[in-house]
Amino acid sequence: MSKILVFSDLHLPVVHPGYLDFCVDLRKKWKTTQAVCGGDVVDWHSISFHPKNPNCPAPKDEYENTRKQLRAWTKAFPNLSVTIGNHDERPSILAESQGIPAEFLKTYAELWGTKGWKWDYDFIIDNVYYCHGTGQSGIHPAWNLCGKMLMSVIMGHCHSRAGIKWRVNPLQRIFAMDVGCGIDIKAFQFAYGKHCKDRPVLAAGVVIDGMPYLEIMPIGPGEQYCKEKYRD
Repeated sequence: MSKILVFSDLHLPVVHPGYLDFCVDLRKKWKTTQAVCGGDVVDWHSISFHPKNPNCPAPKDEYENTRKQLRAWTKAFPNLSVTIGNHDERPSILAESQGIPAEFLKTYAELWGTKGWKWDYDFIIDNVYYCHGTGQSGIHPAWNLCGKMLMSVIMGHCHSRAGIKWRVNPLQRIFAMDVGCGIDIKAFQFAYGKHCKDRPVLAAGVVIDGMPYLEIMPIGPGEQYCKEKYRD
């Protein structure tokens, strides 16, 4: 069976500056041989359907900044599997709303220069279902989807949810893992959540021979990946 690293919701260019180091360190710690990103690789605040922050750069500027940051991720993870997230989809949804056929658009790999990355809406690896989680919500979103799929599920999407829950019956044992996110909560793109009491959980997971493990990213004052250590 595979040894898989799972991380999600980078929302480039507003990823936490230590999240890449955290993911690379987990790969070394667990000796994983495969990696899956749970989607929302990019944020696309500039073309959001929601009200835009006045500090937001123009779409071309956001795109170029995101491409620049993506280079470090493609170098670290040249053969990544990505489950397409709702933020990743924003250009295609906007195009569709204007009657532009999908054939006129670049693929995700072409758009972002991720030649070795495989983009799809979901993957099944060792009987575990990997997806972004678009449309899921609640206190235990992956758990809810696990009940619908009747199989183990790993997903991102819900930034403030991270953890593992199990279902067991006489015939099988399955799990649901919410893998958290890697965002920089201080970025203006996330100002919409300033009144939310549930804060994002920065985390990632691994699946070793079918067993899931969740790793919380230490980002508190003085901890290994605190933001202050990454200031220029």
